[in-house]
Amino acid sequence: MAERRGRLKVYLGYAAGVGKTYRALDEAQALKQQGVDIVIGYFEPHGRQETIAKTEGLESIPRRALDYAGSQFQEMDTEAILRRKPAVALVDEFAHTNVPGCDRTKRWQDVQTLLDAGIDVITTMNVQHLESLNDQVWHVTGVRVRETVPDWVVDEADEVVFVDLTPRALRNRLERGVVYRPDKAKSAMENFFIETNLTALREMAMRHTAHEVEEKLSPAGAALPANATAPAGGEEAALAAAAGRKERILICLTGNPSSAMLIRRGKRVADYLQADCLAIHVAGSGESREAVERHMSFARNLRIQTHVVEGEDIPSAITEFARGQHVTQVFMGRSTPQPWWKQFRETIVQKVVRHAREMQITIVADRRRTG
Repeated sequence: MAERRGRLKVYLGYAAGVGKTYRALDEAQALKQQGVDIVIGYFEPHGRQETIAKTEGLESIPRRALDYAGSQFQEMDTEAILRRKPAVALVDEFAHTNVPGCDRTKRWQDVQTLLDAGIDVITTMNVQHLESLNDQVWHVTGVRVRETVPDWVVDEADEVVFVDLTPRALRNRLERGVVYRPDKAKSAMENFFIETNLTALREMAMRHTAHEVEEKLSPAGAALPANATAPAGGEEAALAAAAGRKERILICLTGNPSSAMLIRRGKRVADYLQADCLAIHVAGSGESREAVERHMSFARNLRIQTHVVEGEDIPSAITEFARGQHVTQVFMGRSTPQPWWKQFRETIVQKVVRHAREMQITIVADRRRTG
């Protein structure tokens, strides 16, 4: 008989200091009181005394020390947790990137290993670490988040709990030195923790949690209801066009750096619509194979089916493939501006729009921050 896979519970917040780890430790203490065999697999205290106090009486697995680039680092000892084999492990900072030398690159991959071994995991993360929101967070806050978790990992969680705190209350906590030491808190409040940023991130977290709840309560594969809330980022038209039908979304990839943003946007809409998601690259256009493969690999990491087709006539190749795959929506990047002597010729995007009139074509601009 196959071993039961562990259950994953994610405490989701929108910024450091909202209370994710505190809530997770609260649950850990309650489980211990009920006689559940629970350990702390990894806990990052950040000097927060109220949170540290919540670990009292809980068994903690010692960290693994690693030397890298002349310095010593401490990471979660996944193998030690596997040997200990608790019923539940609390693992802080789900999106963390492990130092080179670890068996796995990301902490979420360590958590997957624990789940595969039948260990339940309680973890914490902020919404800005969701891969599909990376461009949106950068556009709103000016900060490019480097540590990300693929959306499918969080989507597979058995439970997602939104830990809420108003932006004003969070800034008050910063001022009181509860989150960071005074000098760091002052800098944070003048930069990332300004109220407009916090408000936008909080809304993203609330929307994502609502989507997770809706998805888990609705029958598998059910279409998104017509009155559902659209995800932030300008996808409302794509969602409205999809109401009441089974969607298949196609993302058109090139070697352009903006393809990464296009992948995130298309995948996020596909997730909201519970739609199949495919990606295509038309070979033969003379683009850098390395850049294209990097984008294809990124798409595969997000569980998008990738395809490469040959063809000199790119619009026809895209349209024929889309029809053959019963695609309903096509996501494309905006065409590169034409030199003056070609401005009266149709672009690739314009040709696809003309050829594929029965499909919804979404043209995604590469939104770059200025100023």
